[in-house]
Amino acid sequence: MDYTFLVEKAIEAKKNAMPTYSNFYVGAALLTEDGKIYSGCNVESSSYSLTMCAERTAIFKAVSEGERKFKAIAIAADTIEFCSPCGACRQIISDICKDIDIVLTNQKKEIKILRTKDLLPFAFEDIDLKTKTS
Repeated sequence: MDYTFLVEKAIEAKKNAMPTYSNFYVGAALLTEDGKIYSGCNVESSSYSLTMCAERTAIFKAVSEGERKFKAIAIAADTIEFCSPCGACRQIISDICKDIDIVLTNQKKEIKILRTKDLLPFAFEDIDLKTKTS
């Protein structure tokens, strides 16, 4: 699938980032199954653990608007290599979006498409919470 339009939205979202401490701008654009796009950017806090990544911003924004079915998320950063989601974002993508296309882009606007399961094999999932131990 051609995700060029989604990558452009992620690049656009990156402009709104607030990387006060890292100076590392990240934008994300989440595509729902019905074609809506929710964007997000990273927002940093002086208490680093309170910082919010672009991917989680986009996902939480979509969920807060009632969305529950997703197709893909694009992630853009000012990097030479592809910038993949951090561990926390990988878990949120797995929990909320399930196994979707993850579209990575770099400064050259090259695109690499992976699936959630490629980035988080053997993920801890909701089914694991329901598994009883002996």
